[in-house]
Amino acid sequence: EGLDFYTKITRARFEELCADLFRATLEPVEKALRDAKLDKSRIHEVVLVGGSTRIPRVQKLLQEFMNGKELNKSINPDEAVAY
Repeated sequence: EGLDFYTKITRARFEELCADLFRATLEPVEKALRDAKLDKSRIHEVVLVGGSTRIPRVQKLLQEFMNGKELNKSINPDEAVAY
């Protein structure tokens, strides 16, 4: 039928393998800001939505993109839809 595959990798290797995917996560953020004609400096709060926002590298990229603004991690990203 199929083969189950299991392996362990380090976080560094995971981040290396997924680097292009992580960078792509910023594209919808940039598009939303462009479409809304907003500069990121006008954003008061960043709420994380979706399970992949738990990945530390994704959080770091987003925080860097937002010029160091603290990310709101108090809302469960699996349950957040609107804030």
